[in-house]
Amino acid sequence: MLKEERQQRILDILNEEQKVIASDLSMRLAVSEDTIRRDLKELDGKGKLKRVHSGALRVGPPVTDFIFRTTVDSEIKHRLALKALPFIKEGSVIIIDGGTTNLALVQALPLDFSATVITNSPPLAIELASRPHMTVINLGGCFYKNSMINVGVETYKSLQVIRADLYVMGIYNINTEVGTSVPTAQEADIKREMTRVSTEVLGMVTTDKFGTVSSAIVGPVEDLNYLISDAVSQSVHKDYAKKNLLLID
Repeated sequence: MLKEERQQRILDILNEEQKVIASDLSMRLAVSEDTIRRDLKELDGKGKLKRVHSGALRVGPPVTDFIFRTTVDSEIKHRLALKALPFIKEGSVIIIDGGTTNLALVQALPLDFSATVITNSPPLAIELASRPHMTVINLGGCFYKNSMINVGVETYKSLQVIRADLYVMGIYNINTEVGTSVPTAQEADIKREMTRVSTEVLGMVTTDKFGTVSSAIVGPVEDLNYLISDAVSQSVHKDYAKKNLLLID
């Protein structure tokens, strides 16, 4: 088998199984573990996978700007938002951070819904501005244009004096072994603090993000109380059941 064929087979297995182990690939592809490690290093360098100690994990969707992401899988995101609505209680204090699925959620809220929403996402705050019974607290900070969120010391300090009933976490990558992760350390810091100050945490995730990882770890999947997705396989259900996480699809 040529190197190009072998590396494509590694990627195919990774996409099917969400992770690969170097020793297992060595047996399945009938090559040495050193050869597999070189392949994984090369594929990692090309951004095709994320190399870890024992093998490799899938990388998440490419980093694109917020406006473009609003056009991707919009029907799926709307379905996820409708499934999340029963967890959004009137009169509660809710932290909702950035993300196009979270934007779909606030768009799905009834016009007369009453709650306090704390957000570091200006697009979400603008969406809620026309809701007469909604109190909106927009956290300041340094504006991260790609994700259209505020991050940094000011955002972090504002969260330290807040307590919320529910945090709706925007999920960029999620993996049962690594946890939730994002491309930037500043965003990870804010998500961790939002988790700390909230009684419960809910996430909505499209299926292409399962088993993927980014460079900045937010926290273990056990930080989540509820995870909402769409058409999840039985194997994924089993993986999250082991973590005592309620996965709803």
